[in-house]
Amino acid sequence: MGIKDKSDSELFRQAMNGVKPLRCDKLPLSKPQPTPIPRQRYLDEVLVCKDMLSEYYDPALVETGEELLFLRPGIQHSVLNKLRRGHYSINAELDLHGMIVRVARVEVAKFLRDCKSNNNRCVRIVHGKGYGSWQKQPVLKNKLNKWLQQRDEVLAFCSARPVDGGTGAVYVLIKRK
Repeated sequence: MGIKDKSDSELFRQAMNGVKPLRCDKLPLSKPQPTPIPRQRYLDEVLVCKDMLSEYYDPALVETGEELLFLRPGIQHSVLNKLRRGHYSINAELDLHGMIVRVARVEVAKFLRDCKSNNNRCVRIVHGKGYGSWQKQPVLKNKLNKWLQQRDEVLAFCSARPVDGGTGAVYVLIKRK
């Protein structure tokens, strides 16, 4: 009888001749390793959020008469020049006079959200010059400068022309929907 004549099961039994079966074929399983926790990334994200929402400002950053200017990277400088000259028509306005910082922040966020949803391209926000605040410092002006830079929908902003409030107001250019 040749190898070709034997069935597969007979060949297997012949190959396993003399092999002792294992008494316990179970291997001790170790617990699967937990997925690593990216702690540093979480800490970095928390720090970024904390910095973005912080109320800290340095009064030396913006003096009372100083002009505010901001242009998001990737936007042409000619856009900022047109904004500074008042070439865009103002579609909406928000006046922050007399508001405390906490209320002003909420109002600015709501105003910008509404402006974007209504497709208002250019708006004016009047923040005042700070003459009525403690130590005659422009608190809302400094806050607004930081808040607007943090908002995704803001492409550019600058202090208004004297006829529209000068350094007590800003023109804001908003992304289209």
